Amino acid sequence: MNSVPYEPHSTVPRLWWIALILVLTMAGLAAASLWQQRRDALQSQTRELGLLSLALTDELGRGLQGVEEGFGALRAELLDARLPIRGAEATRALRTRADLMPLVRTLWLLGSEGQLLSVSDKTPVPDLASFTPPLNQLGDDAVAVSRPFTDAVTHDSLVALATRFRSVNGSGWVVGAMPAVTMLGAFPVALPAADARMAVFRSDGVRLAASTADVPKLDEAGLAQRLATQQTIELRTFRDGSDHLVALHGLPRYGLKVVLTRNLDVLLGGWYQAAQLTAAALALVVAMMLASMYFVLRAERRRNQAQQALQAQLARSSKLESLGTLAGGVAHDFNNVLAAIVGFGEMAQDAATPGSAQRRHLDKVLQAALRGKALVEHILVFGRGGARLAIVFELEPIVQEVLALLVGSLPPGVVLERRIEAQGARVRGDPTKAYEAVMNLCANAMQAMPSGGMLCVGLERMHVPAARVLSHSQLHKGDYLALTVSDQGTGITAQAMEHLFEPFFSTRGASGGTGLGLAVVHGVVAEFAGAIDVQSTPGQGASFTLYFPQSDDTLKSQAPLQSVVPRGAGQTLLVVDDEPDLLLMTEEMLSGLGYEPVCTSDPTQALRNLSEQPHRYAAVITDEVMPGMTGTDLTRKLRMFSPDLPVLLVSGYGGTALASRAADVGVTTVLAKPLQRADLARALAQLLT
Repeated sequence: MNSVPYEPHSTVPRLWWIALILVLTMAGLAAASLWQQRRDALQSQTRELGLLSLALTDELGRGLQGVEEGFGALRAELLDARLPIRGAEATRALRTRADLMPLVRTLWLLGSEGQLLSVSDKTPVPDLASFTPPLNQLGDDAVAVSRPFTDAVTHDSLVALATRFRSVNGSGWVVGAMPAVTMLGAFPVALPAADARMAVFRSDGVRLAASTADVPKLDEAGLAQRLATQQTIELRTFRDGSDHLVALHGLPRYGLKVVLTRNLDVLLGGWYQAAQLTAAALALVVAMMLASMYFVLRAERRRNQAQQALQAQLARSSKLESLGTLAGGVAHDFNNVLAAIVGFGEMAQDAATPGSAQRRHLDKVLQAALRGKALVEHILVFGRGGARLAIVFELEPIVQEVLALLVGSLPPGVVLERRIEAQGARVRGDPTKAYEAVMNLCANAMQAMPSGGMLCVGLERMHVPAARVLSHSQLHKGDYLALTVSDQGTGITAQAMEHLFEPFFSTRGASGGTGLGLAVVHGVVAEFAGAIDVQSTPGQGASFTLYFPQSDDTLKSQAPLQSVVPRGAGQTLLVVDDEPDLLLMTEEMLSGLGYEPVCTSDPTQALRNLSEQPHRYAAVITDEVMPGMTGTDLTRKLRMFSPDLPVLLVSGYGGTALASRAADVGVTTVLAKPLQRADLARALAQLLT
C-alpha cells in the first residue's frame, strides 16, 4: 500500500506572503482607481446621451405638432365649407396643403365609412386597421398613428397620422403620410458614431423608424415592453451578450417612444486602454517579484512536486464524481423512455394473440428494453444512483462464491492465490452489487494476463487512523474491509490511469467489452461509502484495493418475493408525474391491476386534491423529479394534513441520497424506473395491506 497521506496545508516562506500582500495592495489600488475612472466616464456618457435623446425627442414632438397644426387648419377649412371634399379641385387643394407641411408627403380625406374622398397624389391609402388608437374610437382632438407601410412607387417606408374632421358635407378623417426616416430628425448628424442606434416605437411596441437594420435587438432587450415609462436611462445587456447604454423618452400625446443606444465597449474604449496599460504595468511588477523570489522557492520545489501529485489525485477523484453526476442524469432521462417502452410493451403483449407474429415482435421489443434497463442500471451504479437494496451481510462468503466460480474457468497459465482473513466481518449495502464488483475486478485481472501469471485475491480487516487520499478516492478514518485484487499483467499506463473508471473507456479495442466493468466497480464502492486505490507500474502488473466500511449491525434476512401478481380491489390512487406518456401508461397499468387511478401532471394540483379530499385516496404514487415541486417535497407537504396516507415514490435516479431524503419526509416505499407491472403490483399490495 503506497497511499500518500493527505496534507491540506503547506509551509510557505514569509517572503512569499509579503510579496503576495504587496501585489494584492497594488492590484486593489489600481482596481479602485480604474473603477472610479469608469464610473466617471459612464456618468459623463449617460448625461450626454440623455441630453441628446431629450433633444431628438423634442425635435420629433415639434415636427409632429407642426403636422397636427396643419391638420387643424385643414379641418377648419372643411368645417367652414371653404374646401371641397371631392373632385379635382379637392385634389389640387390637398396637394397644395401637403406642400406647405414640411413633414407630410401625401394627404387623404376619408369618409366616415373609410371610403376615399380625395387624395393629393396616387399613393394608396394605408391599412385603416393599422392605426392606434383605432379610427372609430378616435376623439375629436386626438391623433392616431399607423404602422409603417411602403410606397409602391418610391418603395419608401411611410408612417401615417390621422385626425377626425367634420363638415357640412359629412365627416371622416384627415390622413397624412410622412417618410419614416424623417422621424429620426437630426440623429445622423448629431450622433454619427457607428455604434449609435435610434428607433421610434409606437405605444403597442410597433417599431416605426430605425437608424439601422439591426435595431430589432432593442426589442430583444425588452424595451418595447416598457413603453409605459416616460423616460429612463440605464445599462442593458442584449441577447447577443453585448452591453449598451440605453436612453428612453416618450411623447405621450402621440403614444410614441424614442430609444437611443450606445455600445458600452465603444463608449469606454479609452478606459479599456487605460485598464490594459495598468494591467500590463502590474503584470510587469509581479513578474519582477516572481523573478526575485525564484531562488527562495527553488528550495521548496521538491515539496511542491509532491503536493501537485496529491492535487492530481484529488482532481481525478473530483472528475469521477462529476462524471458520475452526468452519467446519472443521462440514465435518469433514458429511464423515462424505457419506462414507457416496458409499460406499454407489457400491455400490448397481453393484448396480442399467443403464438402470433405480433406477440413474437413484442417479446423482442421487451427483451431489448430489458437489456437497455440492465445497461442503464450499470450506468446508474457508476453515477451512485442505482442502489436498490441496503442490508447488512458478510462480505467473505460473497468473495468465496466469486472465487469458486472462477476456479473452473481460469485461462491456461493463470494461477489463483487466496488471502482471505475476514471471517464474520459485515458491511451494509447490496450484496449483488458487491458480487458484481468482485467479479469485474477478477475478470479484468485475468484479461490483463493473456500469457498467464498470478491472480491474487485478498480480504482483510483494516483500521485507518487518519484520512488520506488514494489514487481515485478519498479514504476517511475508520474500520474497513480491504479487498485487494492484483495481477502480473501488462500494467496500466499513466494516460489510462486518468480515465480508468470512466464509463465506456477501454484499452482492449472493439472486442474488449463495453468498458463499463471498472465504472461499475467505482460506482459500487461509492454506494458503499467506501474508497478505491489503484497501484500499477507498466509492465509489472496492477493492484486494485476496494475499501468497504465495516458495519456493527446484526444480520437480517430478506423476505422472498411473491410469485403471484396481486390485484387491487378498486382502491382510488392519486398518480403524479410530469411525463404525459408515463402518466397514460401508469393509468392503464393500474386500471388493468384493478385500481381506480386519478392522474395529474401538476404536483400543486395534486396537493390541492389531497387537501380537499384527504380520505378519497388509498395511496399516492409520485415521480421524484418534477418541475416546481419534487415528489419528496409533495410528500412533506401532504404529511401536514394526512400523516398516514401511504406514498410510493418512483425515480429513475435513486441511490442512498434519495432513500435518506425520502425516509426523512415520510415516503413509505421507493421504486426505481422503469417499472414493470409485477413490481408495481407487489409494492401496492404491501402498501395497502
